[in-house]
Amino acid sequence: MAVLVTRPDEKGKQLVDMLTKAGIAAIHFPLFSIQAGRELNDLPRQLNQLNAGDYVFVVSQNAVIYSAESLKQAGFQWRSDLHYFTVGQRTAQAFSSQTEQCIHYPFQQETSEGVLSLPAMNNVQGKTILILRGNGGREFFAQQSKLRGATIQALECYRREPLIYDNVEQVSMLKRAGIREIVVTSKEILRSLLDFVPKNEHNWLMSCGLITISERIAHFAQEKGWQNVRISPKADNLAILNAVLQRNEV
Repeated sequence: MAVLVTRPDEKGKQLVDMLTKAGIAAIHFPLFSIQAGRELNDLPRQLNQLNAGDYVFVVSQNAVIYSAESLKQAGFQWRSDLHYFTVGQRTAQAFSSQTEQCIHYPFQQETSEGVLSLPAMNNVQGKTILILRGNGGREFFAQQSKLRGATIQALECYRREPLIYDNVEQVSMLKRAGIREIVVTSKEILRSLLDFVPKNEHNWLMSCGLITISERIAHFAQEKGWQNVRISPKADNLAILNAVLQRNEV
């Protein structure tokens, strides 16, 4: 059995290395690469316009990497009079190392729903929330925060650029390699995977076990036809590795 890792860029490569060291054959097959966002140059201005006590929500480690590098190049410091939020612990740790600020994040539910359940999100009336994100992505957090009375500003820190493959040739190669498990870390990746694999190969695709990182992605996969879906409790590579190992023990 082999595992297909669709997580992009370095994090995907790192997960493949971890699986290989654990004795599991793995192939890195990203469907897009991560590039600098088109709005990064506007980040200092947007941060300056926030009022003391406003919120900054960083959706992922990619947003941390690109926003921190952009501010460093501009000679701009993260403001100490703002409140900073991330979805999960690993992103919070990465962000804290860059900002030296206190970061709020949910300990149990590392999702937008988890962030919305934090006590600090109960009273956002009149606040501005700056969301540092990629292109596309989920709108749930922004929509719910608006309903609670917040003003939302979003800035594209990074963007996903599709990678071009010969889909018939690549799917044939993946089948020959014995792929029986697929790791998918976002709904966008899962959509891209469904579009990439030819319709006449969807029975093979659905026969592969799916390991993902949230109930939301799992439900979407099940709606599309997957029956064998496991959810990693967290989005970091170690948690995903453990989810793969546990499945192989069953």
